[in-house]
Amino acid sequence: MKFYPTIGLETHAELMTESKLFCGCPNEFGGSENNHCCIGCSGFPGALPELNKKALELIIRAGFALDCEISRFTKWERKNYFYPDLPAAYQTSQMERPVCVGGGLEININGENKFKRLNRIHLEEDAGKLTHEGNKSYADYNRTGVPLIEIVTEPDFHSSEEVVAYVEKLRRILQFADICDGKMEQGSLRCDVNISLAPENSDKLGTRTEIKNLNSIKAIGRAVEAEITRQTEILESGGKIVQQTLKYNDLTGEITPMREKADAFDYRYMIDPDIKPVVLTEEELDEFRSRLPELPQARFERYKSYGISENDVKTLLSEKVISDFFDNAVKTYDSPKSIANFIVVELLGRVNRGEADMEKLPFSASDFAELQKYVDEGKVNRDIRKDILRDMLETGKTAVQICDEKNLWIKEDTGAVEAVIDKILAANPKAVEQYRNGEVKVFGFLMGQASKELKGSAAPATVKNILEGKLKNA
Repeated sequence: MKFYPTIGLETHAELMTESKLFCGCPNEFGGSENNHCCIGCSGFPGALPELNKKALELIIRAGFALDCEISRFTKWERKNYFYPDLPAAYQTSQMERPVCVGGGLEININGENKFKRLNRIHLEEDAGKLTHEGNKSYADYNRTGVPLIEIVTEPDFHSSEEVVAYVEKLRRILQFADICDGKMEQGSLRCDVNISLAPENSDKLGTRTEIKNLNSIKAIGRAVEAEITRQTEILESGGKIVQQTLKYNDLTGEITPMREKADAFDYRYMIDPDIKPVVLTEEELDEFRSRLPELPQARFERYKSYGISENDVKTLLSEKVISDFFDNAVKTYDSPKSIANFIVVELLGRVNRGEADMEKLPFSASDFAELQKYVDEGKVNRDIRKDILRDMLETGKTAVQICDEKNLWIKEDTGAVEAVIDKILAANPKAVEQYRNGEVKVFGFLMGQASKELKGSAAPATVKNILEGKLKNA
């Protein structure tokens, strides 16, 4: 018997606010344990919450970006459960009246567009972090109270490929909208995946399980595949699936149970008496909408209008930091195709080799653009552009400083070029003879020798013309 998987996702995205959701503690990653806490986010009795208005704007921004209906009236509930990472023994969340309802996004699988529906987006506070060492557990409440949104889909997914494509696109939208930094390795974006299997053509869904806290794109895809395999083996052997919460180990590929999966009524949701409901006006929504940044699809169309190849456009849009760097470079030197090529071929090549970090470049996008401008204007030899870039990465100096120090500016001193070429030809009589006998491929060798000797101080076209003339008369 064949089984058909049905999958739904719950994506938790920490918001890019300066402070936590209901107190003034800093919303920062890292730092020493329990250093970003106060009596409010630590669950002390009597501490009253105050809603972070920026967090409210960011969830509304997410709703606009994902085509949701924005609720004009929204309120908060307490989700009650006892666990050491939750000092108040309840999590402030939303059950009945979330900020955003419906919506969705389109993904492309093997050339086919598929629309994946959202059920809701609600605002809630994050829990703390537990670290386990042997028979001891340590609680760090720095993350407690950090504002996050939970983006809940409908059960519209049926393969790991669809899930991965959705998470990749969602992450990119949240990044470009300045909602979440998308740093999954830091836990600012993580997914819970609900999976069930049923016989093909069945009109009923199977018993679902939930894999919690997946924090990388690859881990999400592998976890989905592993759980589909696990459930298939159980069903084929005549067993039954138990509704439970699972943990996926990305190092071993193993799935292990954590606890029986709870339903909504198990959390005893109750209205939070300390937080007032929010009523949103049309004027407020229009103001929030006006501050929505340019989203990936709009940037895609803009970049395509520059004449940049689709593959290069996709590379530029793979991370917001790359796209922003490109835009800032173009502000300095208005030659988008030239700048895009330099980024994709040279800069990202070094990033991929671990020689550079886009978030920690020692030079500005303006400095980078100026180097390309000098190349295009014929002031710097294109062949040494990558060497200058390497020096910029290693020293933090500008292209002007490096070219001045190393005398790399192109000088149209034809006498000096002729002298160098005469030297090269005299040192390579065999190559000269081969060229005269019709072996034109040796021209590249001689050209390379001359360029190496001149060290970028002459334009390639000048060197080529003089070398050709010398060879004709040799």
